[in-house]
Amino acid sequence: MQRIIHRRLRQFFLATAVCLFMPVLAAQPLPVVASFSILADMVREVGGPHVEVTSLVGPNTDAHVFDPTPADAKRIASARLVFVNGLGFEGWLDRLVKASGYRGPIVMASKGVKTPLQLKDTHPHTGATKGHGAHHAHGVADPHAWQNLANAERYVETIRIALAAALPAHSAVFEQRAADYSKRIRALDQATKAQIAAVAVERRRVITSHDAFGYFAAAYGVTFYPLQGLATSNEPSAAEVVRIVDQIKKNKVSAIFTENISDPRVLERIAKDSGAKVGGRLYVDALTEPGTAADTYLKMFELNVATIVQGMLGNASQ
Repeated sequence: MQRIIHRRLRQFFLATAVCLFMPVLAAQPLPVVASFSILADMVREVGGPHVEVTSLVGPNTDAHVFDPTPADAKRIASARLVFVNGLGFEGWLDRLVKASGYRGPIVMASKGVKTPLQLKDTHPHTGATKGHGAHHAHGVADPHAWQNLANAERYVETIRIALAAALPAHSAVFEQRAADYSKRIRALDQATKAQIAAVAVERRRVITSHDAFGYFAAAYGVTFYPLQGLATSNEPSAAEVVRIVDQIKKNKVSAIFTENISDPRVLERIAKDSGAKVGGRLYVDALTEPGTAADTYLKMFELNVATIVQGMLGNASQ
């Protein structure tokens, strides 16, 4: 009889311990991996305290030339969800996922974005772009869809759906956070359109390091002259540098912008040869370190708009 009592007491205490421990397990945030810092920030905005997000490509780091390590494979292996941009942005991703052994969902955040910009020709060139630039091949999509704030709303909705599927108990929280975030995105979109509308059309010309602003150009009516193509892995040739200098002079563009992921020396040389000024730094494929000026997606976008507008308005005095 005493054994039976002891056994039942053990069962009782074990059941009590499990019941007490289960809420702790439930409170653990969902381990999530995002391919690069901008996307990681979006996932954090929607997921809040219910997600723990790791970014494979960190702040001020170029995703185009990212070289994954075994530690990155371990990060993916331990994740419950993996978020990627897609559209060919992460050329290294398939190999990394295979090496990690990950079998969970891979969420393409750019799924359903409005009219992805398709490149139309096959010959390399350097020139103005409203959706295509130098060194590209037929049928290759511009992956930088987040450069149109309307597309960012699509990212947010895709993220919300994926998180709600993974943690249905918190779906209402994700829905509210996504709605609040989208409201801020729409407000910035309207402010961006108003700021650019105040600049004369003939002044809306920008020189950048690589062709990352096709979506921005189409959405907000700015002409970009990229020095490089969609990726940043190849330096422009001497002949291409000469062509871009000629275009700067021909179109009377007085401001050139460097990027936080690119070597600014080529653009600084072009500025010297063309008489144009370096108008500031743009933040394109990566956020800055936490606590700095462009450490979130919306802060990055707002800072870029202010820098671009200031540079374009500077043209008026030329």
